[in-house]
Amino acid sequence: MPLPWIRLDTAMPDNPKILHLIESHREGMAAAFVWICSIAYSGKHGTDGFVSRSALNRCNGKTVHARLLVEHQFWKDEGVGWTIHDYNEFQQSTEETQARSERARNAALKRWGKDMQ
Repeated sequence: MPLPWIRLDTAMPDNPKILHLIESHREGMAAAFVWICSIAYSGKHGTDGFVSRSALNRCNGKTVHARLLVEHQFWKDEGVGWTIHDYNEFQQSTEETQARSERARNAALKRWGKDMQ
């Protein structure tokens, strides 16, 4: 189940890891944007932090950005795509999202006196 939003730490813009990425390469700022887009992509499509190689362009990325994100440990190269580092530490997993939705649905049905079948 997709997420309608993602969590993004307000300290992200001045995080030393982000600053190092931006300062290290002329494509660093673009790579940082691709990283944010990859989190949004994963949340939208319920991939739990996985970005396939074919989805790189959907995250506004190019090969150089993927390489930089792996080099700076924002992504881990899985061969067929990338895993966003610590994604499930900061974002809800698909399983958690589904469970939360089901709890809300059951609570609404109960509140309105509907049968919970």
